[in-house]
Amino acid sequence: MTIYRAAELKPALMDAVRASAAPALDLSSVTEFDCAGLQLLLVARREAARLGRHLALRGASPAVRDACALLGVDLDGDPA
Repeated sequence: MTIYRAAELKPALMDAVRASAAPALDLSSVTEFDCAGLQLLLVARREAARLGRHLALRGASPAVRDACALLGVDLDGDPA
């Protein structure tokens, strides 16, 4: 989930959020994650909220945890 794949991942992520009554993402296999990946998660979370749903983030990999810590954001998208 990096800037190099953000444009490719966004439509699939939005479709998944819209198709599920209880959207959830398993991030345990994410090996690369940067601020573009975080932006994708925040956009997906906002879309879920717009639909009256909660996007659950599960199993954050070390790459996801490290990037979020570096960016000062917890996995719920709130300032750390």
